[in-house]
Amino acid sequence: MSHPTPVNEAAAQIHEAVTPIRSGGAARPEPTWHRATVREHTQVADRYHYLCLEAPTIASRAQAGQFVMLTVARDGERAPVLPRPMALYRRDARAGTIEVIYGVVGDGTRLLTTFRPGERLLCVGPLGQGFDLDPSARRVLLVGRGIGTCSLTTVAQDLAGTPTDVIAVASGRDASTVIGGPRYRAYGAAAVHEVHDADGSSSVAALRRTLTTTLDADPPQQIMTCGSERLARLCRELGDRWHADVQVSLEAHMACGLGYCHGCATGTRGGPQESPLICADGPVFRYAPGRAEI
Repeated sequence: MSHPTPVNEAAAQIHEAVTPIRSGGAARPEPTWHRATVREHTQVADRYHYLCLEAPTIASRAQAGQFVMLTVARDGERAPVLPRPMALYRRDARAGTIEVIYGVVGDGTRLLTTFRPGERLLCVGPLGQGFDLDPSARRVLLVGRGIGTCSLTTVAQDLAGTPTDVIAVASGRDASTVIGGPRYRAYGAAAVHEVHDADGSSSVAALRRTLTTTLDADPPQQIMTCGSERLARLCRELGDRWHADVQVSLEAHMACGLGYCHGCATGTRGGPQESPLICADGPVFRYAPGRAEI
């Protein structure tokens, strides 16, 4: 969630091809705020950090695919002012905790790495439109890349112990940047494909071959993805092949996360209409067949 809104042509085409989800499930919970106490904060491999926060109301309300905004300023400090969006990697209502994994991409996340257990962060959430899970789906395919996988693990968490099979793809630059495999297995995923660039297993051609070979005979009814433009395009292709519902979680810089600033529109403004906002209308959107060729 902490990457900038994409501006290249391929990403723009993806934004134009999606439409806001009109969920038939439970209404989105009202966001709240906590002065959340850091429970645990550790480095994960070379690139990422794991953060566990005490935020009981958010932990009990958050739906799969939602996010929080973290203000990286200690008590009594005024800067940095703008919060950072973070996907919820896991939430535990019983323990009253939420977990995120983030990469260091600027001054704010670099400062975040200095917070120690016992310190507090202002945390607002749960925010945004999460994934729309179909209770009748027999199989769900989750395809994540790098930190984008953190937007998908709560789907597997919610489907654990249900009749729905989860097939998960966790992709990264190398083995150390592949996130989520152990978490998917802990949730009882039927299959977990951990792939990376170093051995070529993460290429679109290789993944297409793996997924079509293993799933054509019994394809998923829903496909959910985050973290990669090329994997989003592959997921749309597979959705057409299998007649599956495809949902994508988009990433963006955000100033508020609540829809006040209108800084995270999915496209350019045209006439009196503004493109959907990633924070309020998303971050999860549904591919609309026929809207665009990507």
